[in-house]
Amino acid sequence: MTIYDVAREAGVSASTVSRAFSRPGRVSSRTARSIREVADRLGYRSETVERFERARRTDTIALAISDVANPVYFPIIRGAEHAAAAAGFTMLLADAQESDEIERQMLERTLPLVDGLVITSSRLSDTDLRTIGKTLPVVVLNRHVSGLPSVVPDTARGVRRAVEHLATLGHTRIGYAAGPEASWADGTRWRAVREACHELEIADVRLGPFRPFVEGGEAAAQAVVERGLGAVLAYNDLVAIGIIRGLARLGVEVPRDVSVVGFDDIFAADLITPGLTTVGAPLESLGQAAVRNVIALHRGATWERPDPVVVPTRLVVRESTATPAAPRATS
Repeated sequence: MTIYDVAREAGVSASTVSRAFSRPGRVSSRTARSIREVADRLGYRSETVERFERARRTDTIALAISDVANPVYFPIIRGAEHAAAAAGFTMLLADAQESDEIERQMLERTLPLVDGLVITSSRLSDTDLRTIGKTLPVVVLNRHVSGLPSVVPDTARGVRRAVEHLATLGHTRIGYAAGPEASWADGTRWRAVREACHELEIADVRLGPFRPFVEGGEAAAQAVVERGLGAVLAYNDLVAIGIIRGLARLGVEVPRDVSVVGFDDIFAADLITPGLTTVGAPLESLGQAAVRNVIALHRGATWERPDPVVVPTRLVVRESTATPAAPRATS
């Protein structure tokens, strides 16, 4: 049997068969799988094929995250590890350090080493991610990319509950401390804030963008004071914690003067004073669901649904929110 026999049987060109074995990243995963199946059925073997088979059957997947130092990823990593181990797979962890360039280089180095890839909170474009999805199974986490399997939290519901909570307390003007401009999650959260505030006839104010860390929140605190806000919903819990710290340095007390709400419910949200009211998601379940799906795709499953898998969110009320302070009397 020759490469031309395989090409004729698979309905592709001989050059496509050659690329499938020598440069698999240049052929879609579906086409490469079909060519390998034909080659096996016809008994076509070569040193290239054997080398390819040894290299590709790694039983390894990769979890790419935007910043390993962000504690929101700890439970996601743990859930992904458990799901990978249960399926007999090893998991690699790749850190993009909040940089699209580092993320691109890191993924290019990782692709030849793994059977599947879970990409979390990517800063790459949809086109870039779909291109990667043509080379091997990919599941996108915390972001919806048309044409790729995606798993996302129910942001709209969670934000709605947070805005309703603040409205019930008596707040009529709510700020949103934005995260990175390239973040899909930031755009989704801001839209949810605007929609909820519009429906409840509450004024909304966008602040930022700010870096998605504590120091970003400390910078946001000054903007909260300058805009005279009595309530603010932060891009994530780290920014919310930074806002609380920054307001304290400015002599502003939380929640007496300003109510603060975060997003993610990281472990530190219950450790700070006051405890942080936040929108929580089952982060460990997110990691598990993403890994189970990418392994299923590697084993031949197909993704038929056009919409992402949506996991529920909940509002966790702690001590960082309260009724607005009464206006101070002036002489």
